[in-house]
Amino acid sequence: MFNLKGRVAVITGASSGLGRQMSKAFAKQGANVAILARRVEKLEELQKELEKENVKVLSIKCDVTKNEDIDNAASLVEKEFGKVDILVNCAGSSKDASVLEMKDEEWNFTIETDLTSVFKMTRAFANIMKKNNYGRIINIASMYGLVGNTEIPTIAYHSSKGGVVNFTRAAAAELAKYNITVNAICPGYFYTELTTAVLDTDAFQEFAKVHVPMARYGKEGELNAGAIFLASDEASYVTGVILPIDGGYTCI
Repeated sequence: MFNLKGRVAVITGASSGLGRQMSKAFAKQGANVAILARRVEKLEELQKELEKENVKVLSIKCDVTKNEDIDNAASLVEKEFGKVDILVNCAGSSKDASVLEMKDEEWNFTIETDLTSVFKMTRAFANIMKKNNYGRIINIASMYGLVGNTEIPTIAYHSSKGGVVNFTRAAAAELAKYNITVNAICPGYFYTELTTAVLDTDAFQEFAKVHVPMARYGKEGELNAGAIFLASDEASYVTGVILPIDGGYTCI
């Protein structure tokens, strides 16, 4: 089960963090991968690692907030592989502030990067999937898209990831007739370039021990099983699902 040999997976935000981890996971399952990010040098390093799995790898510089970059990436992937089977929308960033203090530009940056980019990537690559009547789209939301929090004031991030959650449901309903499934993963606390400084503080580690039933952060690779499952042929009847992988944070 869950053999992805011959499939083509497109992964955004692949230069670091969760996107890098999932790129490795898909390559290990036999998928050919197109890795997208703004930092080409990071992609080229990752490409060398992935090619050790005897899969084809295409590195593409892509800012997911720019239509021109997205359209160029879609064209390059289709030209190289002839199809797209899997899209993982993993790129993201945010400006943190409370609802009382957040500036318009901070709000707009976060919504554009974390929500609007998911729409634009899905539009571009689902149109390729439609041609083959097959697709698996996996949006990386956040447990913060399901709940609020009392530790970090980050209203735009909560809003953008909540938008990704319901975008996933709406897109799943619209694209089902093309045999394209759309699902979301809601990670809990995982180390990335954006989170390490906060997660490593004593105060936040104490907070996590209280609020995460498993009393720890997620480990590298613990998102991979969910992503591989949702990308598989075996998950053909699974769509519109919102899957928290958060150590139990959202169950209490």
